[in-house]
Amino acid sequence: MAQVTEKRHPISPYLEENQKYLNDRLGVGKSFDIGVHDFYVGHTRMLLYYINGFAESLLISQIMRELNDVRERDMADNAFDHLFHKFIPFYQLSKVDTTDEFMDKLLVGQVGLIIDRSSHAIILDAKILPNRTPQEPDTERIVRGAHDGFTEVLVTNTSLTRRRIRDERLRFEIMQIGERTKTDVAVAYLHDVANEELVHTLKERLQNIQIDGIPMAEKTVEEFIIGKTLNPFPLVRYTERPDVAAVHLLEGHVLIYVDTSPSVMITPATYFHHVQHAEEYRQTPVIGAYLRWVRFLGIFASVFILPIWLLLVMHPSMIPEPLHFLGIKKMGSIPILAQFVIAELGLDLMRMAAIHTPAPLSIAVGLLAAILVGDVAIKVGLLAPEVILYLAVAAIGMYSTPSYELSLANRLIRLFLILMVGFFSTPGLMIGITLILIFLASTRSLNTPYLWPFIPFNYKGMKDIVVRLAVPSKNNRPSIVRSQNSSRQ
Repeated sequence: MAQVTEKRHPISPYLEENQKYLNDRLGVGKSFDIGVHDFYVGHTRMLLYYINGFAESLLISQIMRELNDVRERDMADNAFDHLFHKFIPFYQLSKVDTTDEFMDKLLVGQVGLIIDRSSHAIILDAKILPNRTPQEPDTERIVRGAHDGFTEVLVTNTSLTRRRIRDERLRFEIMQIGERTKTDVAVAYLHDVANEELVHTLKERLQNIQIDGIPMAEKTVEEFIIGKTLNPFPLVRYTERPDVAAVHLLEGHVLIYVDTSPSVMITPATYFHHVQHAEEYRQTPVIGAYLRWVRFLGIFASVFILPIWLLLVMHPSMIPEPLHFLGIKKMGSIPILAQFVIAELGLDLMRMAAIHTPAPLSIAVGLLAAILVGDVAIKVGLLAPEVILYLAVAAIGMYSTPSYELSLANRLIRLFLILMVGFFSTPGLMIGITLILIFLASTRSLNTPYLWPFIPFNYKGMKDIVVRLAVPSKNNRPSIVRSQNSSRQ
């Protein structure tokens, strides 16, 4: 759960009492990675607690050398005050008064110092976390522009964001979630831009999370924020690009950073937030608009091309004479609806196989899948050639969708429409599309209409979706975020 409960076990002025309590709680002597260094500064005994792999050894060694030069007469009055204000040559120091807070700080990688005859302890933020170099995320690649991306370390991600927004009004409010994992979660927003009600709502929901841990990071946090739902559509947007995160902060969105995750959560998010890509803003407005429309076409094809073609196959009389080639030449050995279901499941199996296959074998697996599904299945009459063709078109449209989460949701919608057409023909397609539109129109993401600016209709917002406008012409922030300051100039 979020760390909002009051800590009640104070640090004792007797060092042996603190040592016994902390060693028992931390498992010193049982857990090999919990280290304790017992030493003296003058005649004052001290205990240095650290976790192997987290503590920056060079920095701690330098501090220990400095403390060895401290003389007893320099610490005659108050050892804590002298160490805290004078003799520890480090700027990231903090004071704690309870053993519970001491352990919380220690377990996130900081170094703790217990001092004899003192009711306070010193925390040194001298941790060095396992990290990788910021690299461009695989799912958000662009041709032009920055190629850095978020990592699994929260501090690295916040610094990448501040590098792009050097504004003193940028806030990162941090809290811990999980009674056992104590995962750091930061709420990011621009103080004079973001909607205060949204910031308050998100912080309240985060603080009310009651769980032992969130090892799955941002996805678990999302489920607590959004609540229990069977909605397949993503109600928040994820990004691994610092420039995309910065753009949304400037628009008035509130972002959630979770330690151990390279994905940042953007709130609120509508359906149309998931169909935009950074590449569109790295080209001229005309080229960006063209790329956007190509993506729209791909998204439309991924959802509707298979149900519509199935309907035409079931009712050949509906095919116009100039488009008679759209029909099916050879039906195959099993019903056409069953062919679609088999092909859809086969596509998902190939996708999962590609994900889980080691890189050196991925090409071989792709060739094997292409030969078995694309050639042998047609020759033995399991699938019609046209089924493979239109399924491939739908798959290309699905993979061209900028949001991975939206592409998976569209995948389920496509399968739903195929079944509706297969069982109910033309009325099934009409009813299915109507139900989907009603469902999307009634969906809200953190009290935000999911289909805005289409429903409810907003001309300025819709124009910005349909056409990639030049940045100098966008003087106002999107009204959907209900920002405090709507002007961007």
